[in-house]
Amino acid sequence: MIERVRYLEERFQVADDTTAVTGQLVKLMGDFQIGGKQVHDANIVASMLANNIPCLLTRNVKDFERFGGVIRIKGIDSN
Repeated sequence: MIERVRYLEERFQVADDTTAVTGQLVKLMGDFQIGGKQVHDANIVASMLANNIPCLLTRNVKDFERFGGVIRIKGIDSN
């Protein structure tokens, strides 16, 4: 498992939770109806926006559809 994490760390940028992310999250919460567990999805989108990451690859397209105006969403098969 540790090797897998190191493999991913070497190949991908980690988008840390910063004050810029918090600012984006607050903006998203003002722009969209967000409550409960949806805040976690919004935080992912806020991290993307703060780090100029334009596209999300996910198995949970439905959870992110509301953010389609601010990010691109690409679904992946669960196979």
